[in-house]
Amino acid sequence: MNPHELIQGCACCGVSRRQFLTGCAACLGSAGLLGTPALLRAAEDPRKMRIRIVYSLHGPKQTGPDWPNKGFDFVPVMDKINSELSRRCKNFEFVASLATGEAQAKQILEEDKASGVGGYIVYQMNCWNRVVQTLATSAKPVLYADFQYGGSGGFLVYTAGFLRENAPNVGFVASSEIRDLVEAVKCFEVVRKGGTPAQFVQATAEARARRTPKAGRLACKDDGLNTLPIDECLKRFKESKILAVRGQESGPAGEIMGIKVVHVPFAEVNDAWKAADKDEARAVADAWTKAARTVEGVSRETLETSAAMYLAEKAVMKKHGACGITINCLGGFYGGHIHAYPCLGFHQLLNEGLVGGCECDVRSAVTMAAMSILTQGRPGYISDPVMDSSKRQIIYAHCVAANKAFGPQGPANPFEILTHSEDRQGASVRSILPVGYMTTTVEFEQSRKEILLHRAKAVANDPDDRACRTKLCGEPVGDFEKLFRYWDQWGWHRVTYYGDLKEPVHALADALGWKVTEEA
Repeated sequence: MNPHELIQGCACCGVSRRQFLTGCAACLGSAGLLGTPALLRAAEDPRKMRIRIVYSLHGPKQTGPDWPNKGFDFVPVMDKINSELSRRCKNFEFVASLATGEAQAKQILEEDKASGVGGYIVYQMNCWNRVVQTLATSAKPVLYADFQYGGSGGFLVYTAGFLRENAPNVGFVASSEIRDLVEAVKCFEVVRKGGTPAQFVQATAEARARRTPKAGRLACKDDGLNTLPIDECLKRFKESKILAVRGQESGPAGEIMGIKVVHVPFAEVNDAWKAADKDEARAVADAWTKAARTVEGVSRETLETSAAMYLAEKAVMKKHGACGITINCLGGFYGGHIHAYPCLGFHQLLNEGLVGGCECDVRSAVTMAAMSILTQGRPGYISDPVMDSSKRQIIYAHCVAANKAFGPQGPANPFEILTHSEDRQGASVRSILPVGYMTTTVEFEQSRKEILLHRAKAVANDPDDRACRTKLCGEPVGDFEKLFRYWDQWGWHRVTYYGDLKEPVHALADALGWKVTEEA
């Protein structure tokens, strides 16, 4: 059953979409999609408030590459949420449904006009399905929830938008702990007793603050940080070049802080990959195999093709006199323009004090180059962050990371070679990054002459199999709640460095004539 069929009706008995959403017991019982039929009947007790849970996702089982990962089965997750809310929130009746986007959300609103639904829980299960925006127009109270390592990108970006607009009826919860969801859902009691949606939103914020742990000990280990003088940094910027590989275009693409950006076509990288010395590629693959703590799900052939891609990256960088390269990896691979993921190559470049940047994110790649110059060779870590209020943590997740967090001459930490997480293909890295150290996370934006910054103490590595392989957990310095506010303006990516770099970044901003925005 594809997502369209799921939303439009029931394939096995031909019932209408309305009948499907309100409880085809035989179908729901056999598929297990939305919990027990009792949860799906219209509210029979007039004292109970009826709430619709809308799961925002592609379909009950993921058929393509995306967070959490290809093949992920959402049904047990939805069943657990339905069951827990029914058991713990006795003053409400819940109606569960699925929506892939705006069209299905509009249908739900239309059908709910006469159904007595008093509010919505929108669960972001995949990243970019735009469902919550439509349901928010109902003016009814909306609780927006993140399925972590599933919908986190869209959740952060969309939540920041609601906060910026001062949306009067949208509260939110971002937690790995089911009790935090339950306490947020109980805030619908405010409306059930005659309160306003705005009072509901305030209640969710208070519940979130009440259940978020206080800041822990933020004293950190000394990491021997030694930054380059700012005037020397500016000079090095002008001598630096980043290659951007995203299509078939070639030639200069401008400068950011003096760092040149040049477009290189996929074909040039692919030709260099074909021409890579096979003996040298085998030697690189041998070295990775020996250094890795484990190699799992990745064939020897894939390791060698990944090693050839690393050699191609180095060759193209040398040809152009560049210190870094960023590649539209997924577009290039799925489009047949390149034939190996560049992840392991990026990992190796970062360990060598160079820049290997994911997804042809030029802003982040230039940020990496600038900060590596400032820190005299420390590698940047591009990530897709996730927020978890239950632990007061921000988790930096991606499938590329160095395992020499303090630079090429520094100590190496353990790493594993695994498949790329979203599609379970190719080869990527889980780096078990050092804990107990201060980190600084930044993005540079030339159009606004602005640097975004926050700091966090590295406290753990999360081995969860969902989403990207490397997951560094940090406890932020400052206001945890403020960290929800900037994603709509800056996008999802951030670049993290080991070291307390607040003062050097402010000094660099002063020299550039830029401003620093601290997002925590």
